[in-house]
Amino acid sequence: MDGFTYNNIFDTKGLEYLAIIAFFAILIPFWFILNKQSKLTKQMQKTLGILTAGAIRIPQGLFFSSNHTWAHLEKTGIAKVGLDDLLLHLTGEVKLNHLRQPGETINKGDLIAEIDHHGKHLKVVAPIAGEIIGVNSSLINSPELMNEDPYNMGWIYKMRPFNWVADTNTYYLAAEATNWSEKELERFKDFLAASMAKYSPDPAKVILQDGGELRDQPLSGLPEIVWQDFQHNFLNNKG
Repeated sequence: MDGFTYNNIFDTKGLEYLAIIAFFAILIPFWFILNKQSKLTKQMQKTLGILTAGAIRIPQGLFFSSNHTWAHLEKTGIAKVGLDDLLLHLTGEVKLNHLRQPGETINKGDLIAEIDHHGKHLKVVAPIAGEIIGVNSSLINSPELMNEDPYNMGWIYKMRPFNWVADTNTYYLAAEATNWSEKELERFKDFLAASMAKYSPDPAKVILQDGGELRDQPLSGLPEIVWQDFQHNFLNNKG
């Protein structure tokens, strides 16, 4: 017929298109399988109580202090601060004592709270200097929010920073924070081995799963003297 042209798809780029379609037909199910396996692994680790680097939540837009507190500057110029997920995985559920009050001004490194786990305590110091303008009252009746959602519902203070740039210029952010958290977990294992050698005749029953994996919340079953050791030789010692 005049004006009509027939093009066979295999005479043009049809083979390339079919190859691309076939590639994605294979890739997409494979990706879903891998993703499902990854989620399943994390769920199993949580169920079994195994503490690994993959179980630690590290949002990429927060500044993390070596004291295991975090700070986040909002668009309003107000900063939120709280405890990081690694510290809470190590301690288990805690409640807060000796909270500061709105209107107080504090320097970076000042004591801002004490965390309590069944009578065992750790001191929390300020990651930034500023004026406290708000305290998360939800933590009084629901302290478990810190463990369940440490970066959203579980924040501790809202502050008006005095020297945000200077205070946070050595902190960890984004991928650097993730890498630092992984190294901190390894440093904790080294600390724990040294501390338990001093204070426990059989540490494996307390802090290890079958197979030698580190238990989640390993400090929760350890005595006050180990918590004191953790304060002085881990939290206060930057490694």
